[in-house]
Amino acid sequence: MAAASNATTMKFLPEGELRSDIVAGLKQGVLVAAAALVLTLPPAGLATLRSAPPPAASAASPIAPIDRPGPFRAADFGRHTATADVRFVADWVADSGDSGGLPYVILDKRDARVYVFRADGTLIDSSPVLLGAAPGDDSVPDIGTRPMSLVKQEEKTTPAGRFVAEAGKNAHGEDVVWVDYDAAVSMHRVRMVDPKERRFERLQSPNPADRRISYGCINVPVAFFESVVWPLLSTSRAVAYVLPESRALGDVFAGAYDGSMKAARAWATRGVATTISRQ
Repeated sequence: MAAASNATTMKFLPEGELRSDIVAGLKQGVLVAAAALVLTLPPAGLATLRSAPPPAASAASPIAPIDRPGPFRAADFGRHTATADVRFVADWVADSGDSGGLPYVILDKRDARVYVFRADGTLIDSSPVLLGAAPGDDSVPDIGTRPMSLVKQEEKTTPAGRFVAEAGKNAHGEDVVWVDYDAAVSMHRVRMVDPKERRFERLQSPNPADRRISYGCINVPVAFFESVVWPLLSTSRAVAYVLPESRALGDVFAGAYDGSMKAARAWATRGVATTISRQ
């Protein structure tokens, strides 16, 4: 298990300096005594309290073309730092309008971090997150219908792709944002499942590998969920872009482009032979 293999590399807070996330989690009644019950319940995608699942959407969904007129419009990260792949996808969404006027979320699996944007491409905030314990960009077809006890270690993946995310509730009645409903993958407050996993502590580790512990869901700090995620996404759908970790970025988001690609395309339409490729 990931909990055992990474235990020696994690850096935890000194005793007595509990994060507000842990305190908030305890206030929600997430107690050790409840952990056994949680493990016996079906995965979050089953028996939900939502009226209906969101429409299917994935990396195969139609994406915005490169031909939007005008100068390239990049996303606004403010003073936040981000990896090149995150900036590439964020800028493409901001310029193309691929999110269709909806807020959007970018999940960088390699860095185990999520970025939440307003519809206009302005970054609200980012946060470290917990992700699926197993590497990989695809979900097993029937994973959303299985109880947790039947999910194998290598099947605990967070799928990559483009998804229409929607607020709802899971089988425990908790607020979640569904990312891939069929695969039972949602974004929700971090909660204690097995005390030995030390999920709250893992969120504080600077090592992304330490933050790979979930069954596939995206666990965010309680304070981040309540101050950023839920206020924005509880009343509006959003588009979630989950970046791949095994496949090439261009294989998952084939139509994505940056400013130089758009400029090259403009020259190509004027008769200049140009090849555009993002690998």
